Amino acid sequence: MKLHFEPDLDYQLQAIEAVCDLFRGQEICRTEFTVTRDPADTQMRLGFAQNDLGIGNRLTLLDEELLANLQAVQLRNGIAPSESLASGDFTVEMETGTGKTYVYLRTIFELNKRYGFTKFVIVVPSIAIKEGVYKSLQIMEDHFRSLYAGVPFDYFLYDSAKLGQVRNFATSAQIQIMVVTVGAINKKDVNNLYKDSEKTGGEKPIDLIKATRPIVIVDEPQSVDGGLSGAGKQALDAMNPLCTLRYSATHVDKHHMVYRLDAVDAYERRLVKQIEVASATVEDAHNKPYVRLLSVSNKRGSISAKVELDVETATGVQRREVTVYDGDDLEQTTRRPIYRDCRIGEICVAKGNEFLELRVPGGEQYLRPGQAWGDVDPLAVQREMIRRTIKEHLDKEKRLRPLGIKVLSLFFIDEVAKYRQYDDDGNPVKGVYARLFEEEYKRLANHPDYRTLFQEVDLSHAAEEVHEGYFSIDKKSKRAVDTTESNQAGREAAEQAYNLIMKDKERLLSFDTPLKFIFSHSALREGWDNPNVFQICTLRDIRTERERRQTIGRGLRLCVNQDGQRVRGFDVNTLTVIATESYEQFAENLQKEIEAETGIRFGILEAHHFVAVKVTSESGEMTPLGLEKSKALWEHLRSAGYIDARGKVQESLKQALANGHIELPDEFRPHHAQIADIIAKVAGRFEIKNADERRPVRPRQAILHSPEFKALWDRIKDKTTYRVEFDNEKLVEACIKALRDAPPLPKTRLQWRKADIAIGKGGVEATERGGAQTVVLDETDIELPDLLTQLQDRTQLTRRTICRVLTGSGRLDDFKRNPQAFIELAAEAINRCKRLAIVDGIKYQRLGDEYYYAQELFEQEELTGYIRNMLTETRKSVFESVVYDSGTEAAFADGLEKNEAVKVYAKLPGWFKVPTPLGSYNPDWAVLVEKDGAERLYLVVETKSSLFTDDLGDKESAKIECGKAHFKALEVRETPARYVVARTVDDIVSFPVKQAFQK
Repeated sequence: MKLHFEPDLDYQLQAIEAVCDLFRGQEICRTEFTVTRDPADTQMRLGFAQNDLGIGNRLTLLDEELLANLQAVQLRNGIAPSESLASGDFTVEMETGTGKTYVYLRTIFELNKRYGFTKFVIVVPSIAIKEGVYKSLQIMEDHFRSLYAGVPFDYFLYDSAKLGQVRNFATSAQIQIMVVTVGAINKKDVNNLYKDSEKTGGEKPIDLIKATRPIVIVDEPQSVDGGLSGAGKQALDAMNPLCTLRYSATHVDKHHMVYRLDAVDAYERRLVKQIEVASATVEDAHNKPYVRLLSVSNKRGSISAKVELDVETATGVQRREVTVYDGDDLEQTTRRPIYRDCRIGEICVAKGNEFLELRVPGGEQYLRPGQAWGDVDPLAVQREMIRRTIKEHLDKEKRLRPLGIKVLSLFFIDEVAKYRQYDDDGNPVKGVYARLFEEEYKRLANHPDYRTLFQEVDLSHAAEEVHEGYFSIDKKSKRAVDTTESNQAGREAAEQAYNLIMKDKERLLSFDTPLKFIFSHSALREGWDNPNVFQICTLRDIRTERERRQTIGRGLRLCVNQDGQRVRGFDVNTLTVIATESYEQFAENLQKEIEAETGIRFGILEAHHFVAVKVTSESGEMTPLGLEKSKALWEHLRSAGYIDARGKVQESLKQALANGHIELPDEFRPHHAQIADIIAKVAGRFEIKNADERRPVRPRQAILHSPEFKALWDRIKDKTTYRVEFDNEKLVEACIKALRDAPPLPKTRLQWRKADIAIGKGGVEATERGGAQTVVLDETDIELPDLLTQLQDRTQLTRRTICRVLTGSGRLDDFKRNPQAFIELAAEAINRCKRLAIVDGIKYQRLGDEYYYAQELFEQEELTGYIRNMLTETRKSVFESVVYDSGTEAAFADGLEKNEAVKVYAKLPGWFKVPTPLGSYNPDWAVLVEKDGAERLYLVVETKSSLFTDDLGDKESAKIECGKAHFKALEVRETPARYVVARTVDDIVSFPVKQAFQK
């Protein structure tokens, strides 16, 4: 299998643009330096030439220019602008599973294309992520070469035994990408990176890296830094980076945030899998004393522990969290005689050795955090969890295998020995988890529901072939061990497991490989993401660990089919987490983790939240609202009583959201929908589905086969193809006007700074003094780049057309004065006009009588939903229940049921798609309206909370225009279906046919 990568995903391009636009106005340039420290001596010993040069990055922008670029990027992306340039660190936050690695790797090539930067160092926290990045570079190599005209580049894993690679990194004129773990660079006293080496011409390797002024990319910086002044951060600074780009879903220190795609955004935009929880909780098991240690604490010298006990309450025995101290009598604490002679003993809070001594009849029990005494047989619970995981897996396999999608399941276990053990001769034998799995797999394989999956399978061996464990391998004993990277031996053991996992990434996705169930200790906690993980079972207790986001992150990526192409939609992409806590607890604790790790404060509205609301400027361009107006809007919401002084959302605002109308000042009313969407995100909660509430949604046969629905379906079922027709003259004129009206370009400037130099035993230190000043330079000897070729690469227009645009704009003098800034300005203006022209010039054509969506698909394609997102009381719907995605859709469905003019309707399933240049488009509804008992309206309806164009994103508006053109092409009947954008049912039934269509 060869994985396919989509080059035009808008959210990824926005993240790339956010970083590249930081350097807007930067010229294409580089710096050169001598590699060998002592040319004569080195030449004699190593044969190196005296004039061997290194090539590095160079930044020509002034600090105030960089700050202005940063603030513009932040405003565009709805982020509070930085007041000053506190550091050269810039942060990109992207939720796990949304292509973070792809984004920063592609950013490398984009920075090279725009500004000529060639030296990049990727620093990662662990071997797992290092291997993952290297694998990504391998499988994306052809993709990047095709996108960037075959630009040459080299990449390598830093190895202290191969320091010649560092020399090549410094001297090569090509793009150089070095991938290194922080553990390999942060120990100066023992690290070859900081020692003189003949392999690097007598230089310290770190000095060569520093001289190149690399752009440092940090993957998961919260695990790299070691705090603001930790060893990791010092190692990064030691490279003398031109800038540091930091990528993660869970930043601790958010230096100059430039782009943010958080967990809520990713989920709402369906960029990751939908999450549902199947919870395994034991109830009414209070027949013996039970104690579970949750945590230990030492606050102000008072040592205590939090434990879980079965406590007598007014409503019966309840499992409760209780704080206990040394010597506590648990019979008194719980008020239950069953705890007689059970006392708390020693509580140890030493880091890494936390435990609680429990004194019970017959001896002492020592509990580590997460361990329990007196609970039900844990294997009984784990057997049921394994069985549920297999069942969920087989249910999805029945549905997804025909679509070419292989289903994988992942088990996280507490210790390797429970899955794999060794006999006296060192031969591997099955542990208890492996035996339980095979027993339950064989049992379910014989179940009548799954016979179709095993028709050609030898069940005597199938159970052994479908599961495997990926564990660290001890170098000496060759045995699987619990994973640890706290020392070199542990890192080497882990690397063997990671190598195997990374090399098997595509093989695991193939139907030819029987392996479907993966057991891991912790080797998969980070750095390994297989897109087809659909079930994650946590056989270890996660209630005392902050790892829910990390655990579910292994399965969030959208799945791929056997052609390596990504498949979208929640109808396919649902991740089922089988956990040992209730659905409510899991959802609540995951919510807390998201708040703690991302800075999202659910229910708190901040003054900068509206900065990115799109408004139309006087020139007709869409621009962000800006910080000042965002603050003014926030103040209005506070004075109206919608939020309190801290920004906490009040019930009055939630009620206004539910009613669909928030009182706003006149200037903000046209943007009501955008503002309401932002408030709804803040006021709401991260939605986790309950697997036990999932229900199949079946078609209602009476409606499906009724003459009314057949008449409706016949008018919308046909497929189309499209072509885009450009009016070349119109496009050229638009480009000329856009470039002519674009803002003026700044001139090149020189910045003076003063510094005091202090020479001491510790080295030479420079301290900047006051007196900095800026002088405008008139450059007369600028080497002008090939303008037509560069614009042709960026716009894909012909040289003739570009030449007409440039000469017609009258701005070629700007190119002579500041060529790089002019190239960026012209490319942006032309590409914006091109995007508008695509939709303006699109033409759809009906394919023919044999190409259509068959009505039988309603019965053949399985549809499921969750009770809380269903309208179940339906009479007119083609489905017995209506599955909705938003409050707008829920209200619209309810209106369809209650309005007598509506005869039949369908919420169009995900398989009903309209092709567009911006990706496939799934309209919301098909509706038949009968007016005055005679006149019929056949409608395809797109529901939106606002009909204002300003409130719809560019891509959203473009898809709506494509939808109109598609259904226009199907108007071959006397009474064709009309395409309508509506907020409520009244919008489609209160107008005559012609007016309704125009509306």
